[in-house]
Amino acid sequence: MIELNENERIEDLQCEGLRIIQNKNLYTFTSDSVVLANFVKLKKREVAVEIGSGSGVISILLSQKQKNKHIYAFELQKELFDMSLKSIELNQIDNITVYNDKVQNHMKYIENGSVDVVFTNPPYKREGSAELNKNSSRAIARHESNLPLKDLIKSANDMLKFGGRFYAVYDADRCCELIYELMLNKIEPKRMFFTQNGQGKNILFVVEAVKGGKHGVTVLPPLITNDKEGNYIHDIQKIRQKH
Repeated sequence: MIELNENERIEDLQCEGLRIIQNKNLYTFTSDSVVLANFVKLKKREVAVEIGSGSGVISILLSQKQKNKHIYAFELQKELFDMSLKSIELNQIDNITVYNDKVQNHMKYIENGSVDVVFTNPPYKREGSAELNKNSSRAIARHESNLPLKDLIKSANDMLKFGGRFYAVYDADRCCELIYELMLNKIEPKRMFFTQNGQGKNILFVVEAVKGGKHGVTVLPPLITNDKEGNYIHDIQKIRQKH
């Protein structure tokens, strides 16, 4: 029996019978996580790392949809870390390990060059670019003060094997910064696309890159996540399958 804390609730993920525990007073997952979970590809014997796992939703979805060997996840916020452990127990998942630490300390847990896949939905608001959210949990999840982009990519590069894959969803306005840091670390973008609202504005940038990969990238068609009235398209998983 999973004991819920005050303000926690169990939500149906509408996938393989999976459920997730959320807290309305903490950072909660958004469509960003759904888009990334439907883009990441894991193979049966692969080891993966999630950077900034939040409530654990992406790792939980991937562990059951793709049945890879193991996922190691890093989550800095203790409350989100604790909640993700309960969600893992709730779903009786045995191939996810979560560390309550910043990924910059990955060398304490993960051997360099030992990981097949790294995926992340990181904080992507620059410090000073917008007013910090008064909710500290949401501020940490959205602003990069604790995880600058350079540190994110360096950590991914350290952990990945040669030929390993990196997946990220990021602010569309900062896509050039992300590509620059990837290529600086010799992680070559291979597939990418933008998500758009119903009015043609790019919102998110989603990329797959390969450590030590050859030059050459495929730009996929944009993914429309909202209708013209701004309503979220709930059947987004079927739309993503074309990519």
